Amino acid sequence: MIVNTVTEAKASLSALLERVLKGEEVIIARAGKPIAILQPYRPNARPRKPGALRGRVRIASDFDELPVDMQDAFGMNDAPAT
Repeated sequence: MIVNTVTEAKASLSALLERVLKGEEVIIARAGKPIAILQPYRPNARPRKPGALRGRVRIASDFDELPVDMQDAFGMNDAPAT
């Protein structure tokens, strides 16, 4: 179902939510162009598993070191970079 204006959606939000609860998607348009979709909430099918990428991600040893040109840009060095 497409609702043509945001004003129509505001006026009939409760009715639109009832349609969504029945499984229908509602598209809200502004000036004839779709801008939003109302759809039923679906929780993630599977819970997140912490540590799933353990051993696959590597952080470089110089990760926390800011390059000299960036230090200069932030005013962290007294002398400009060469």
